[in-house]
Amino acid sequence: MINELFFMNGYEVYVLSAFGFTILSFTALYLVIKIQFIKEQSKFLIKFGSLNSEKANSAKSQRINKEILANATNK
Repeated sequence: MINELFFMNGYEVYVLSAFGFTILSFTALYLVIKIQFIKEQSKFLIKFGSLNSEKANSAKSQRINKEILANATNK
């Protein structure tokens, strides 16, 4: 029973390689997105992290920044 499940009537190489490729692709995609997120986050902190209160309020009132901040707080 276990052998039949593992060998899959001769298709085990195809099936296991497809699973492996899928897992490898998802892992690579996750890492690329995580690296890009960290870069964008550091850019944001460099640009807006050291603002005084007047400039921070001005940045918060801009439409695009409102959208970014709204999306960031929903996570």
